Amino acid sequence: MRNLSWFNKMMFFLNIVLTVLTIVGYALPFLAPKTFPLLSVLTLFLPMMLIVNLLYFVYWGIQFKRQILLSGVVLLLGITFINKFYKFSSPEFVSESTDLTVMSYNVRLFNKFEWSDKRTVPVEISDFVKLKKPDVLCIQEFSNAADFDYAYFRYKYILSKGNKIKSGQAIFSKYKIINSGEIIFPISNNNVIFADLKREKDTIRVYNMHLQSINITPDVNEINDDIQGINQTKSERMFKRLSTAFKVQQQQAEILMEHTSKCNYPIIICGDMNNSAFSYVYRVIRGDLQDSFEEAGSGFGKSYDFKYYPARIDYIFADKKFKVKHFNNFPEVVDSDHFPVISILSDLKTE
Repeated sequence: MRNLSWFNKMMFFLNIVLTVLTIVGYALPFLAPKTFPLLSVLTLFLPMMLIVNLLYFVYWGIQFKRQILLSGVVLLLGITFINKFYKFSSPEFVSESTDLTVMSYNVRLFNKFEWSDKRTVPVEISDFVKLKKPDVLCIQEFSNAADFDYAYFRYKYILSKGNKIKSGQAIFSKYKIINSGEIIFPISNNNVIFADLKREKDTIRVYNMHLQSINITPDVNEINDDIQGINQTKSERMFKRLSTAFKVQQQQAEILMEHTSKCNYPIIICGDMNNSAFSYVYRVIRGDLQDSFEEAGSGFGKSYDFKYYPARIDYIFADKKFKVKHFNNFPEVVDSDHFPVISILSDLKTE
């Protein structure tokens, strides 16, 4: 430390602060938001902290300084977190007729309120679905749209609510739906629907979730301005709103998991979690299931149109009785504020 210049001493101090925050971030998936609501906000920034730790690692490495060990240890401890944020490659796979292709897509009401200038959004989404040919399609923020091709799927379960504008969730399937239902969340417009699909001799339960929104701006510049104190009141409101949303999400995740624990079928959980893979809510919902992106994805797995930041908040979790063969996201598809995600699963493993 004595051999460092004043600038490097300042950099090392900031490095220590970053290390503490990063380690706290590592612990947060195991700490309930109801207990530490404000700290839970750090999970949103953990990927950024990992990137800055990497930059510090390079910075000290170029100078051959032993301070490199600090960031090196932090990155080593967080290797499993890095895997949730970025995948360097996806396994090659061979498509088989017995594969099960699952798509999840938050369609933002098919542009009913004209957030986009495009007037062909329902048609484009419908064409994209038919191009990818999923066996099961889970839609969040569903609303009836005349130009969406409902006939492409033989079976469907749609649950819409509302007086003037009906919206909700939908599960479309090429397999017969033998049972369906809703998981109601207290004091919330969000919910989960499920459907039991008969696939030859097997029955599979598919959950379509849409958890509480954190109502965050899609422009990272505005968030940076708030955090830097340009608008302290707005910043305080944002952190309070986030911490409240995380507590609500915790309750919703626990309700969902209680429901899945009573299911005797292999399950698949799809949908918009409105939270990162570094959160307590993610850990609770994933449980013993496989995260399709981690198993067979590549790149960042971006699923939400958040400016300058590869946010992954839409997921497909699969029972371990499946093998996850492939995962893909489609950030080039801009018909919603979310991007569709697809997972290809092998046929169920026989006992």
